[in-house]
Amino acid sequence: MAFEELVQRYQSKVYRLVMGVLQDHQDAEEVLQETFLRVFEKLDSFRGDSTFSSWLYRVTLNSAFMKLREKKGSTMVSLEDALAYIEDSELSSSLNWPSGPDDELITEEVMKIIGEAMEKMPEDFRVVLILRDIEGFSNEETGEILDVSVPAVKSRLHRARLFLRKRLDEFYRQHMQE
Repeated sequence: MAFEELVQRYQSKVYRLVMGVLQDHQDAEEVLQETFLRVFEKLDSFRGDSTFSSWLYRVTLNSAFMKLREKKGSTMVSLEDALAYIEDSELSSSLNWPSGPDDELITEEVMKIIGEAMEKMPEDFRVVLILRDIEGFSNEETGEILDVSVPAVKSRLHRARLFLRKRLDEFYRQHMQE
């Protein structure tokens, strides 16, 4: 009963976080299952020094990074997987684009640019961007989850946003010239 409640309450957030790191649906599903089993088995080791969700996301990221290390060098990220992740995330719904005929095409292209940028973004930046801008964690919570200082979170978030902004600026400059 408690296991089902745990999974039901956190499954979608944990999956989005894992998907943001791994960018592969099959691996994300595997890590999702491993994470919940590990968390349930180690519930007694939760000391309450932080919030439960911070502890859960820390375990989640550790599992995702272990999976990345296993696959290092042989990972091919599917653009479709990255785009599906972005389209399912709050980032997609927070982009409030007009809905004219040309605007719909531009929106699809922008989402493609964001997906490609997320694929190319350094892992440290991508994880902070996901935790802060997509999952909505505070700087303090993000630092706690990643075991880094708040200034490090702010710096990585700033660089991640600049990375995305640069890609979008290039797209808009090219689009405005046409």
